Amino acid sequence: MKTTSVLSAILLGAGVMAFTACGPSAPSAADTPTPGDAEAGQRVYLRVCFVCHQPTGLGVPGSFPPLAGNPVVAGSPDRLIRIVLHGLQGPVEVGGKPFNGVMPAQGAALKDFEIANVLTYVRSAWGNNAPPVSIEAVTQVRAGLRRDKPWTWAELNP
Repeated sequence: MKTTSVLSAILLGAGVMAFTACGPSAPSAADTPTPGDAEAGQRVYLRVCFVCHQPTGLGVPGSFPPLAGNPVVAGSPDRLIRIVLHGLQGPVEVGGKPFNGVMPAQGAALKDFEIANVLTYVRSAWGNNAPPVSIEAVTQVRAGLRRDKPWTWAELNP
């Protein structure tokens, strides 16, 4: 009986210490966005994206724009997330050069963490130097959109 009381006191003390350490002043994991993983993103890129955008990120002239050195890649992650989720069609100009291919929607095929990973990779590869894309950002954009057709460049750049 005495052993049970001592054990209870130890467990209660540990619980109080844990509660105190995790109280309102300590940030929770839910408050910290989970950044994409560039190494895992490279694997997604080589599985899904490289045929059009090439392993070098230089794209295919006239059809698929380069991702290397592309200011859109370094810009708002929301626009990139929208493009990956729903695709892009119609004319696009990058670096003064026209492109007119169709990027198929990947939202049904890729999970939020895969999209965050691949965009984090693209934003850090081939000389690009932009912050990672968080899984939460992808989840938020996906939840806020009800769309069943690809974007056009004009829609993404009002």
